[in-house]
Amino acid sequence: MKMRLSERNAVLPRALPSVSILFKNDMPMKCRLNILLVAIMALSLTGCFTGVESTKKITEKDVQRAFQQMENGSRESSIHVAADSLSSWREGRMFWCVDNQARLIFKPSIDYDLDTLALEGKKLQYSGSGTHKQLDNSEVVDIYFDFEGLRLVYPTGKTFAEVNRRSFSIPFLVDDEMIQSVANQLVNKTVYIKTSIWYDIEGIYQVGNRRFIPVVITAVKPGNKVYPLKVEFRATDNSDEAFVWMKAPDSEGVGRDFDSLFSMTDVRKQYPDIAPATWANIVNGKVAEGMTKEECRLAMGNPVNVRQLPDQSGLREYWYYDGGRYLFFVDGLLKEFR
Repeated sequence: MKMRLSERNAVLPRALPSVSILFKNDMPMKCRLNILLVAIMALSLTGCFTGVESTKKITEKDVQRAFQQMENGSRESSIHVAADSLSSWREGRMFWCVDNQARLIFKPSIDYDLDTLALEGKKLQYSGSGTHKQLDNSEVVDIYFDFEGLRLVYPTGKTFAEVNRRSFSIPFLVDDEMIQSVANQLVNKTVYIKTSIWYDIEGIYQVGNRRFIPVVITAVKPGNKVYPLKVEFRATDNSDEAFVWMKAPDSEGVGRDFDSLFSMTDVRKQYPDIAPATWANIVNGKVAEGMTKEECRLAMGNPVNVRQLPDQSGLREYWYYDGGRYLFFVDGLLKEFR
């Protein structure tokens, strides 16, 4: 049965107060988060009581997007790299090339053939910068690198003001000083891995990787074109070597930074009420009937989306994951899963 637009509007809830009204400057952070979560939940249920046979899906991305700005403003990273800019670079600074596509960012030259220039896994030496004028008469920066007797020129297309911002980076190149700074803070430390998305030393991902176990970080190396750091480690209860890809400490966005991958303290101590058998399931990425939503989240991570179905017997909730996996909760406890 279709509903006319005028009928649908008649049953929609009244508009919520604007965010600027809810979030007063003197309001504590905890109160802000609680109010925002209630607002998201209220909006997500807008189609449940309209007579239309559909239910709004609440995705983890919706929640993360809403909280990201406040979380980024309040969370301090466990590792630090001193921020600098192009104007502070010294000639001789080294950069690792992590992908052969880097040859495409440099200006053509009669001294080399861009199609055959092999740069992956090699170091480039910073040798200064200059400017050139564009057609609109604006000045943009060129960055110079030396490599095996060749002069490579990277035309940034940006002004000096733009390249001197903290977030400026060069595609496919990873700053060796940044790698060494992170290595000095992490190598030989025992930390607790929070993700199951890690790879063996051959680069193979294994289903069933453990999480929340103590590991010793053995090395920090250049990463790839997406994640500039490769953090190698071994579990303390065996000698298996493994690694994760990690973002740079000063990069923006959510996920794959140090604090989303590792914890400096034993995560188990934060959950003393979880039974040993349940914790063993969590470590191995497994779930069992009767587990709480928090326990399932620890075991499997955040779902791709969530669907809530309130009825007379209580709140039924489905969590959906990639690959057709799902969890079904009744009143907050796991009832069925695949």
